[in-house]
Amino acid sequence: QLQASGGGLVQPGGSLRLSCAASGSSLDYSVIAWFRQAPGKEREGVSCTYRSGGNTYYTGSVRGRFTVSRDNVKNTVALQMNNLKPEDTAFYFCAGRAVRVAVGSCLNSVVYDYWGQGTQVTVSS
Repeated sequence: QLQASGGGLVQPGGSLRLSCAASGSSLDYSVIAWFRQAPGKEREGVSCTYRSGGNTYYTGSVRGRFTVSRDNVKNTVALQMNNLKPEDTAFYFCAGRAVRVAVGSCLNSVVYDYWGQGTQVTVSS
């Protein structure tokens, strides 16, 4: 029900825009989040966006560089990634949750019910 796309290879300092397409309606998801996982590392929450109020929260390492936007007509959630760094290299997933969760838990992967297949982002010169 969720499919991430838009990954690729980019040089440090470059930008990429990922898109998460929700089948049906993105309004079915109370929260949509982006996660990433690098080889040998645990899955990390990147951002989470609430349907009600539209607030988005980011993990500290991407705050100020990454921005989430929603398009309820196209049923997509985009992750604009600027000033990319080699440490941003990872497989990126989007995830959705039907029921609202506390802000303090919204970057925790265990609370999400639905996961997309993901897309690879590689930042390298």
